[in-house]
Amino acid sequence: MTRTPHFLWKLGCAYVAKMPELPEVETVRRGLVPWLEGAQILAAATRRPDLRFPFPLHFANRLTGRTVARLDRRAKYLLMHLDDGCVWLSHLGMSGTYRVMAHPAAEDAAPRKHDHILLTTPRATIAYHDPRRFGFMDLIAPDCLATHPLIAPLGPEPLGNAFHADHLYARAQKSRAPLKALLLDQKVVAGLGNIYVAEALFRARLHPERTAHTLTPADAARLTRTIRAVLQDAIAAGGSSLRDYQGPAGELGCFQHTFAVYDRAGEPCTVCTAPIQRIVQSGRATCYCARCQKQSL
Repeated sequence: MTRTPHFLWKLGCAYVAKMPELPEVETVRRGLVPWLEGAQILAAATRRPDLRFPFPLHFANRLTGRTVARLDRRAKYLLMHLDDGCVWLSHLGMSGTYRVMAHPAAEDAAPRKHDHILLTTPRATIAYHDPRRFGFMDLIAPDCLATHPLIAPLGPEPLGNAFHADHLYARAQKSRAPLKALLLDQKVVAGLGNIYVAEALFRARLHPERTAHTLTPADAARLTRTIRAVLQDAIAAGGSSLRDYQGPAGELGCFQHTFAVYDRAGEPCTVCTAPIQRIVQSGRATCYCARCQKQSL
């Protein structure tokens, strides 16, 4: 039976922060695959006892000597499948990044301030860097990933076959929440956050405050298509770099240069030139075009 992490009670707290969303985490995963997948962790070290929460018991010792058989992503979590059947779960928090330093050691191979985890493999040194220490780690016992309390409640992946118009329409019909809140519910669809929900609603021409149950089958079909398209475009651009996010090679994402509405309050709409509006929903800012995104169709 999987151990319920001691930190779960804290996850319901409201934090005002920009966390990496699905495209950023997927970009990190793809950047780490050539360096970690199939590699043995010759040595692992933690340079402090905790991040947002304490590291799992004997964390570094349990990683040392293990081979990373596969590197996956579920929603906003990195999942490193180890050769002993355990899964190393990693959440980047607000400022978590992985930095790859290929051997032979380069000038930047020495640990930096806020490098909290160091891994040595035959080909590289990999550092987990997190100035705000809002990320966290867990080690999940073999065959317990599906029932882990962070993973079990998650809805379908928005780029997977299980996420389709019928699923979204059925969930919307049961909800009186605003559309934006519905899409941010990780039980409805996994991995979406403020940026990509705002951009997808704009492309679908749907108002963020529209009540979810008013969604029509045609709306649901259009919205699922735009969610997929926005995420695919963002992944192709390497994600969005707003504050701390960067890929494993230090590269910045570029999708922020193509935002249509997110963080553009007062600027002209790229379609109709009307000023982008800003409202607050459940304590979070929402930007949208009142002319392009009407309350009802």
